Amino acid sequence: MIGTDADIRISDKALVKVHDLMRDAGISGADYFLRVSVKGGGCSGLTYNLDFDNEAKTGDMEFQASDVKIVCDMKSFLYLCGTELDFSDGLNGKGFSFINPNAARTCGCGESFAV
Repeated sequence: MIGTDADIRISDKALVKVHDLMRDAGISGADYFLRVSVKGGGCSGLTYNLDFDNEAKTGDMEFQASDVKIVCDMKSFLYLCGTELDFSDGLNGKGFSFINPNAARTCGCGESFAV
């Protein structure tokens, strides 16, 4: 795992998957970064969002994970401070997951949460 307790961190497995997705999309880590955000919606009230972006916005928080930059807007960071992004490719599910110490509850699919 890369990062500090207050950062948005990424597991080694998730980092490998981010590299794979960037390569498959034909984008460079030097030009693009991983944007992590929170949006209203989902069965628990808030949903996680991941996307590749190449335009920073005023007030963005930046974190470095190996050679991948993670960017988060300040409003989302209030919900995501201390969160770890992980990736699972096991039999019980495949995809990114968020280990969020700020979430009071999460839905069964793990894609939404409440504080």
